[in-house]
Amino acid sequence: MVVADGSHSLSHRLRALREEQWPDVVITQSDLAQAFSADKPASVPLLSSWESRGKPRTPPLNRLAAYATFFATERSVATRPYRLIPVDELTPEELRRREELLRELVALRAAVEREDGTTPAQDRADRGFWYFDDRHDITIVVAQLPAGMRAAMPYSDPTQPDYVELYTYADLDALIELHGHIRALNPRSQVNFRIASNLAPDDYTTHLVLLGGVDWNLVTRELLDRVDLPITQVARHDEAEAGGFVVRDGEGHERLFAPKLGNSRGHEVLIEDVGHFYRGTNPFNHKRTVTICNGQYGRGTLGVVRALTDGRFRDRNGAYLETRFAGTDAFSILTRVQVVNGQVVTPDWNLPESRLVEWPEGPG
Repeated sequence: MVVADGSHSLSHRLRALREEQWPDVVITQSDLAQAFSADKPASVPLLSSWESRGKPRTPPLNRLAAYATFFATERSVATRPYRLIPVDELTPEELRRREELLRELVALRAAVEREDGTTPAQDRADRGFWYFDDRHDITIVVAQLPAGMRAAMPYSDPTQPDYVELYTYADLDALIELHGHIRALNPRSQVNFRIASNLAPDDYTTHLVLLGGVDWNLVTRELLDRVDLPITQVARHDEAEAGGFVVRDGEGHERLFAPKLGNSRGHEVLIEDVGHFYRGTNPFNHKRTVTICNGQYGRGTLGVVRALTDGRFRDRNGAYLETRFAGTDAFSILTRVQVVNGQVVTPDWNLPESRLVEWPEGPG
């Protein structure tokens, strides 16, 4: 009988399957993570978050299907390493057991969603990282270009008939890319964008998405001051400076990660920027999130944004975050952003060479 009393019933059932389905067989979370990785990367922290006795996370449907497949047949544990038997290789009896178990797990998951009043887990997984299932307001925050830059641009003077407000914004390409993506994924949420200096008090308590670094975006600067990160951005005080990100290790040693600049026909060009991605709890409202996408230059900011919006990379990068930082309330990646012929190349976080620093640090 299924007792559908929320997330703890589902987590208890998943833990019971691993520990009690076959009493004579020891199955660790590491064993299951390795078996499940044949379909999509999994980790011990991810499995642990699903089985948690405190605040369990809800697995998406494809992971519940993996559980059902694994525990439908003892052939899964016949040899080490344990493995998922392909569904088309299951016997009729094994298929029947798989379907029964899958129906049970799906019913338990549905009970979790009813309690939470949220969208089904598979919908969230399909929609990706930028989907906020609580349907609350989302505020994207950008900096305004300095007065000297605005004065040199056409249509940026509000007293002129052809004034265009967006021409006064920094990181405009990143804003357009991200605003459209978030709006598409969250049609029932109010998605606003604001200049950092124009935020109203209520804006601070929404889901905050900050674009751009500490040199111009004062909200990014304020939020980073409130977060205990070992990563500090060195502001560019003038256009001739490259700056970078300083990372402190546990012994207090510091290392600077700086953009790479080159020369093309007598002009300085950006070859590789350094981008910073951070997701954590909003310090002004612990029921909301704050996400920071910033680079030392604008193309670094755009590269970080595209890591989770680019149709070719967003799913794999989102899966990497889910696996690498499972059960973690706050996490951060310092990433390379390659620039080729002036164009940003989207970073693939599954490639170790794309990731400069990760926080919290992983095992080993």
